[in-house]
Amino acid sequence: QVQLQESGPGLVKPSQTLALSCTVSGVPLTTSYYVWSWIRQPPGKGMEWMGAIAYDGSTYYSPSLKNHTSISRDTSKNHFSLQLRSVTPEATAVYSCARGLGGPAASGMAYWGKGPLVPVSS
Repeated sequence: QVQLQESGPGLVKPSQTLALSCTVSGVPLTTSYYVWSWIRQPPGKGMEWMGAIAYDGSTYYSPSLKNHTSISRDTSKNHFSLQLRSVTPEATAVYSCARGLGGPAASGMAYWGKGPLVPVSS
């Protein structure tokens, strides 16, 4: 059974780095041809695809976030991680990890690990 579990801090201060991890069970990250994504949703707003790491380790980023975002993985632990640097209060959002087959659309992602709201506040 495929499960994704997101974990991270309860709060991040402005200018700091938001670091999140998604632990995957039931399927290896290296399984062809899955793509493992990070998505966020600020309160009252729509979902935003942030980036992804593919089964072969290739990374992809939203153009608006690429200068502040890094996605990596640890195949021995079967988890993948997000680092969002220099955050502002506008980064306050619910952050989720998800599995898809290529595109950034949320409708194409069958499995989700939804985290709690992460406030960015001093």
